[in-house]
Amino acid sequence: MQIIENFSLQEYNTFGIQAYAKFFAQAGTTDELLYISQQTGMFKKPHLVLGGGSNILFTKDFDGTIIKISMRGMEVVDESASNVYLNVNAGENWDDLVEYCVQQSWGGLENLSLIPGQTGSSPIQNIGAYGVELKDHFHSLEALHKQSGQKKTFTAQECKFGYRDSFFKREGRDQYIILSVTFILDKEPAINTSYAALAAELQKGGITQPDIHDIREAVIRIRRSKLPDPVAIGNAGSFFKNPVINTEQYKRLSEAFPDVVSYPDKNGIKIAAGWLIERSGLKGYRLGDAGVHEKQALVLVNYGNAKGSDIVKLAEMIRCSVMENFGVGLEAEVNIV
Repeated sequence: MQIIENFSLQEYNTFGIQAYAKFFAQAGTTDELLYISQQTGMFKKPHLVLGGGSNILFTKDFDGTIIKISMRGMEVVDESASNVYLNVNAGENWDDLVEYCVQQSWGGLENLSLIPGQTGSSPIQNIGAYGVELKDHFHSLEALHKQSGQKKTFTAQECKFGYRDSFFKREGRDQYIILSVTFILDKEPAINTSYAALAAELQKGGITQPDIHDIREAVIRIRRSKLPDPVAIGNAGSFFKNPVINTEQYKRLSEAFPDVVSYPDKNGIKIAAGWLIERSGLKGYRLGDAGVHEKQALVLVNYGNAKGSDIVKLAEMIRCSVMENFGVGLEAEVNIV
């Protein structure tokens, strides 16, 4: 195990932004993580824990230690007549996990296919797509408390999941490192086709009684048709959250724009951020090598040599335009460093 100085992060973030870490190390086990922290005094100095790099935007070099979480492995830790409890280490690739579960005919995560990143990051964001959120099949997680060095198990209630939100983004921010996540998976899967685009994709293929394999393949087709491959064009997926507005504000908005794309939400009405950006005339807009993707306005991209500050500048311009046109604020889903 090495602690490397002046390390390039370009291959460790899906935006493909060139930035350097003062120190960089990879932890393949919890013991390695503790060793690195003890050797560098990392938790008492500037540091950043990095997963798959799919939800981060570097705007400058990092003057501290970056530690890449690389713990791998998964195992069934409990089982009942109807469920499997699968414990997955934080460094496992998320889509590899989903694929494995589908191959085993364990249902629950198939709607979350092809989401980039690692498993350890998934509860922080409470990732979601096509009518399903991580919390729907979450059992617990184990995390390391940085200050004490002690492990703690968190239940779903303790994680305080919300829309793209959790305890780890609010009061628990920067206090814990997630080591593993345990999921509750269904032996007799309940198929979720509540999301209109998913139902339409299945119908297009003539699939009237889909199983979880069909759901996964349909989700992959939809995502690949709309979202750019980070290997080809640097991006971090959806850059903004879909804003939630109250019913009174929605009434005014829908009267002015009858074609507004919206979804019911327990806190009001969720508006499609991509629709807001596209209706602002910014789909396909380019600011140097920073751009709005031509097929999906919710995705900001690096066409080659954009700096993180260029992406931020573009994002701020988008926020201002959407606020001016619709009176709706946009919040970044991507972590800006």
